[in-house]
Amino acid sequence: MTARIERLVTSGQFTLDGGTWDVDNNVWIVGDDHEAVVIDPAHDAEAVLAAVGDRRVAAIVCTHAHNDHVNAAPALADLTGAPIWLHPDDLPLWQLTHPDREPDEHLVDGQVLEAAGADLTVLHTPGHAPGAVCLYDPGLGAVFSGDTLFQGGPGATGRSYSHFPTIIDSIRDRLLTLPPETKVLTGHGDPTTIGEESGHLQEWIERGH
Repeated sequence: MTARIERLVTSGQFTLDGGTWDVDNNVWIVGDDHEAVVIDPAHDAEAVLAAVGDRRVAAIVCTHAHNDHVNAAPALADLTGAPIWLHPDDLPLWQLTHPDREPDEHLVDGQVLEAAGADLTVLHTPGHAPGAVCLYDPGLGAVFSGDTLFQGGPGATGRSYSHFPTIIDSIRDRLLTLPPETKVLTGHGDPTTIGEESGHLQEWIERGH
């Protein structure tokens, strides 16, 4: 059965470097009628569980470990028994939110997570965070970009653990090489496409300096 994509928006706060901001997060649920993968369980494990319904949660995948993307992950794991996946380069960020709970599995660049009718290829895209990843499924024609690429530009790089030249390299080398019709399903805000964003790279570089 072909996987389908559902979006749940949850609201809460992002906290880093002593600051706190109100945010709305996209939680992406990829699956068929029987099981699902949850990408970036933000703020409200019960709301995520309600959106999943009676499907089995095969995996909880975090595109990076900023608190607003992982704060509901342990609770969702406890409710479902699903493993939490995170790139190991983001463990220092993870530990700021969850010092007493490690992720269950480490994401590796190039691996394919096969579950719930989806084939999610892990693309390590550091810059917004050291262990940031995007998840590309050519069959779905979509890449889940976390906070690496948004409609209108790269994710923020003005805080700890982030680096602007690195995120530009990640976007140019790992994302803009995808087919232009690929849907970019972002961590916040509205989706875009690779084609819509690919013409703006030089503009972003000039804006970032």
